[in-house]
This record gives sequence, C-alpha cells and structure tokens, in this order.
Amino acid sequence: MTKQKIFSIPNMLSIARLALVPVLITLAYWRLPQAFLAVLALSLLSDAFDGYLARKLNQTSELGAKLDSWGDVLTYGSMILGLYWVWPEVFAKQAWFLLAATLSFMVPVAHALTKFGEYPSYHTLGAKTAAVLMAPAFYALTLMGAELFFQAVIVFHILVACEELAITTILTQPRSNVRSIFSLSDASQISEKSH
Repeated sequence: MTKQKIFSIPNMLSIARLALVPVLITLAYWRLPQAFLAVLALSLLSDAFDGYLARKLNQTSELGAKLDSWGDVLTYGSMILGLYWVWPEVFAKQAWFLLAATLSFMVPVAHALTKFGEYPSYHTLGAKTAAVLMAPAFYALTLMGAELFFQAVIVFHILVACEELAITTILTQPRSNVRSIFSLSDASQISEKSH
C-alpha cells in the first residue's frame, strides 16, 4: 500500500476520529457535558464525511474500511462512558437498552472473528442508517430526555446486527462494504479489497 493511499483524506478523517476518543473519555470522566457534546459532534461529522469522500475521491481501501469501523466502535464506547459518567441517571434508566446495544455490536464481531479471524467491516446500508440515527438519538436523549427515539434506534441496531450475523454466516471469505444481505451472490463471496 502506497504512502499516498495510507494518508488519504478519508483515512486522515478516520484517524482524527480515533484521536478524539481519548479526548471524549477525558471530558466524560471530568463530567464536562457541553465540551463532551461539542467534541462528539465533531467526531460524528468526521464519520459522516470520511466514507463519502472516500467514494467521491476514489480513495477507498481495506485500511480505510477498518479505520472507519474502529472509529465507530470506540466512539460508541465513548458515548456509553459519557452516559455513565456525565448523565448517570440517564444511564441507569437506559441500562437494558445499552446492554442490548453493546451485545448487538459484540455478537456479530465475535462471530466474524471466529469464522474469519478478522474484524468485520461490512458498512451495510442498515449500519450506515443506524449510525446516522444514533447521533440525533443520543443528543435528544441527553438534552431533552427523548427516550423512545433512542430506544427505537437501539432496536434498529439490533436488527442491523442480525443482518451482519447472517452476512458472516453466508460469506465464505471476509469482505468489506457489503451493501446488504440481499446484495450477496455466489460471485460476490470472493474477497473484495475496497472501502
């Protein structure tokens, strides 16, 4: 992989998002809600643009897909820590949904690691939609107490996890960027190296 490919604009956005994770954790630990939400907004915006720019600039890569996936995981983990430290009463009320959200991440990852020995980077349409919905759901929950919207998004995340489990079960080799389970065919099960 060339240096230019590694340091592409989309990859740098994903790396910046990874670098914001310790900042988010620190702000959550010190219970600084406004700063936490501001940095989180910056992180979520970078997530919205990295995939778009990768496709637009033709700078897709396997590395980019993995950086994006790790950025998602660690950012979501920071959001849960934020709820725990900054909004403990909200965390307590949503504990079961947060557990379900955590399992909806862990179970598909464990399945992919067991089958392929690597972290899945499917980036399905459902996963992208769930990620877009999570940002307003988190802000609505923390700023306005909008529980039902947040809970509905978690249920949607569970459905996305079920699709990812099915994709891993069907595939014979690891792949990145699988649009949906319905886009799979015998020919598409060959490993593709794209982001």
